[in-house]
Amino acid sequence: MDLIVRLANWVWGYGQEMLIPALIALGTLWLCRGWRKRRLVAKWLETTKVHETALAVFVAFCAGLAALTLFPRGFWSLAHFRYGGGPDTFFSGYISWEQIVERLGWLDEMLTPFQEIRRTFRVGYSWFWFMLAGNIAMFVPLGLFPGLLWRSWTWWKALLVGFCTSAFIEFVQFFIGRSTDIDDVILNTTGAVLGYVLYWALTKIWPAVGTTCKCKEAERRG
Repeated sequence: MDLIVRLANWVWGYGQEMLIPALIALGTLWLCRGWRKRRLVAKWLETTKVHETALAVFVAFCAGLAALTLFPRGFWSLAHFRYGGGPDTFFSGYISWEQIVERLGWLDEMLTPFQEIRRTFRVGYSWFWFMLAGNIAMFVPLGLFPGLLWRSWTWWKALLVGFCTSAFIEFVQFFIGRSTDIDDVILNTTGAVLGYVLYWALTKIWPAVGTTCKCKEAERRG
């Protein structure tokens, strides 16, 4: 029971940090609705409620993922607003140039594959398992939703998107005092490919899922 409570608290904590960026992204998507409609009309396509809902979920998730990975820890925490934190609290997580140079000495360890994964199996702490599973799970939508929303989605595209996105995140995290490790790229990329596998399995079990969330061709008149 204690483990379930801890897991729930960890998930809730990350969820709070994703909330504000997700709302900003949804607002931006709504403001762009006119431009998106004109673009679809030019391609003789029309959207559906299912497509718009799935797209909104995916956009909100991507914004939340960016908030969790491309900013210092706690940057988007609701505690900043709840407890009246000043502007300086938003930037306190960034590290100095001297600290960045110091981190360069750890590159060999950061770029050695499977070290962190092996440590998780060896030590077995619940937090390590949570982070390992989380690094896979949080990239599953990057392999799943593009298949649901758009055409011509393949496993190698999912792999490429997962790898490039994760590599970019790890590069940024090196400069903001976050953990940087090649194992995160391995786990993230695995998650994206698993997302595609999930999409593929859904299309086999329920073939309509391959078209339900996509835009449909507009009726041509005249």
